[in-house]
Amino acid sequence: MNSQSLFAETKRSAVSAQYEAQRIAFAPVVFQCVRVAWKRGLLDALAAAGKHGLIDEQLAEVGKLSRYAISVLLETALSAGVVSRDGDRWVLTKTGHFVATDPLFRVNADFVHDVCYVGLADLEASLEQEKPIGLKTLGDWPTLYEGLSILPEPAKTSWFNFDHHYSDSAFPDVLPQVFATKPKRLMDIGANTGKFSRMCLLHDNSLQVTMLDLPVQLNVARKTLTDAGVIDRAIPHEIDLLDESAPFPGGQDVVWMSQFLCCFSEANIRSILARARAALAEGGRVLVLDTFWDRQRHEVAAYCLINTSPYFTAIASGNSKMYESRAFIDCARDVGLRLTDVRDGLGLSHSLLSFSPE
Repeated sequence: MNSQSLFAETKRSAVSAQYEAQRIAFAPVVFQCVRVAWKRGLLDALAAAGKHGLIDEQLAEVGKLSRYAISVLLETALSAGVVSRDGDRWVLTKTGHFVATDPLFRVNADFVHDVCYVGLADLEASLEQEKPIGLKTLGDWPTLYEGLSILPEPAKTSWFNFDHHYSDSAFPDVLPQVFATKPKRLMDIGANTGKFSRMCLLHDNSLQVTMLDLPVQLNVARKTLTDAGVIDRAIPHEIDLLDESAPFPGGQDVVWMSQFLCCFSEANIRSILARARAALAEGGRVLVLDTFWDRQRHEVAAYCLINTSPYFTAIASGNSKMYESRAFIDCARDVGLRLTDVRDGLGLSHSLLSFSPE
C-alpha cells in the first residue's frame, strides 16, 4: 500500500465531519479517561463479565472509586465506543476488547502517557526551535538518548517496552539476510541494550561485533553480552554519533542500524551513512532496519508510526521523525550508497533496506 492510498479522503456528511473534528479536540480527555478505566481494572472486569455486563456499584468496587467517578470514566468511554450500555449495565465493545487485551495498545498507551504526554505541551516551541523543549519533564539532557538508561520511572520502563515491542519482533526475521554473505565482522551502530548484538553473537560463534553508542548505553550493552557469555567477541566503541569528525572503525562486513536513523535529522543521517560507507570492507553492506509509514500494509500501523513523530520533536531530539523510506534512500544515494534490496513485512511493521557502495 502506498502513502497516497493509506489515508485516502472518504466522503462524509458535514455533520460527520464536524463530529470527527470534535473528536480531535477532545482526544486528550478521551485518552486519559479510557487509560484510567483500563489501569483501574474496569475494562478487564467488563471483559470477564462478557455480554452480561456490570453495574456501577460492581465497577466501583473493582476500581476502588465512587459511583460518580465510574460515571465520569465510563460515559467518556461510551462516547469513544469503548463500552456500550444495556439498561443500567456496562458492556465492553469490540474496540474495548482491544483496549483491554491488545499488547500494542498497552505499549503505546503507556509510552504516550509516561514518556510523551506532559512534554508534548511544548510541541510548538520544539517545532520553532527544533530542540526537544519537552524533554525537561523527564531530565536535564540535550537529547533523550544521553539519559535513556537513567530515565525516571515509569518513563524508563515504558520507553524500553515500547522500543522492544517493535524492534524485537523483527530481529528473528532479519537474521537470514544479515548472515547471507557469511560476515565475520559486524558493526551495530546504536547498540542500545545490546540485544541484537547478543542475538548475532549467539547465532554465529565466529562473529565479531563492534558496538557503537554513547557510554551510558554501552554500559547496559556490556552487561547484556556479559550475562550471555559472549562479551569476549564484542568491542564496545564509545562515540558521540553527532560528532561528524568521529570516524567509525573500519573493515566491517556488515554495518547494522535498527530503529536508529529515525532518531536524527536528514543532515545527521547523511553524515552517519557516509561514515558507515567508509567503514565497509570490500564487498561489505549497510543494512538499515526501520519502520517506514509509507511501506505499511495497514492503516493502523501507519497511523501509529506517523503519530510517533511528535515525540521525536518535543521529547527525543527536536529534529527527527518517523520517515518515509525515500528519505533514507535519498540520503544514502547522496553519500554514494545504492539500494540493492528491500524486504517489507518484517516483524510488526519493519522494512530492511540493504545498501552497497556505488
